[in-house]
Amino acid sequence: MSFNRTINMDRTTLAKYLDFANHHPEASYQDIKFICDQVAEQGFNAAFMNPFYVVFARKYIQENLKKEIKIGTVIDFPLGQETLEVKISSSLEAVKNGIDEIDVATNTSLLISDQYDQYFEELSQIVNKVKSQKKEVIVKFIIETGLINSERQIKAAAEMILRSGADFVKICSGMGPRGASLKDVELVKSEVGEKIKIKVAGGIDTLKEAMDFIETGVSRIGTSKALEIIKNFNDSGKLK
Repeated sequence: MSFNRTINMDRTTLAKYLDFANHHPEASYQDIKFICDQVAEQGFNAAFMNPFYVVFARKYIQENLKKEIKIGTVIDFPLGQETLEVKISSSLEAVKNGIDEIDVATNTSLLISDQYDQYFEELSQIVNKVKSQKKEVIVKFIIETGLINSERQIKAAAEMILRSGADFVKICSGMGPRGASLKDVELVKSEVGEKIKIKVAGGIDTLKEAMDFIETGVSRIGTSKALEIIKNFNDSGKLK
């Protein structure tokens, strides 16, 4: 594969595209230490974990690492069907606990049943509450595209996420029936253009897959395989 040199890609730049994530139900304290260590060492964008570990991770970083790193977490993940009040409460608790970024699962059932007003109300309230508490927190909303058969509804979700004031459209949780596809990205961008950033997740395990998404205009990739991806890159832009 020939990389798009207009990205000015080098190893440091590539690392910034990657969120090193561990959302497995069996994730341990040691696993969380490991992803924090690797984010600090490799320069990945953030360490992503389930909400239970946020306070532990923040304390571990402050007491043991030589640099500050960003922490991300997920809200109502992966189903997205908690009440709005619970989603807001969870989001604000994460902010209070020192989170830098939150990826919020949206209610797919509202979307596929064309309940757009309720879907948008949820998005906008979460953004408003989070940004009121700490405006610097990055908010992403997840479209589980593998559960949505209608391109019209995917595009509508992207437009509503943009209009809500969120920072990113995230395509797929990594826990759904499939991961993000290049077609998904093209579909979202056909609706929102460059007005909002895009994150993808779900089965992105190789350097080639990561670069294919970056070349379509993706700004962030959530993956548990960040180490494998970065180790297969060298600054000449070729697979090792």
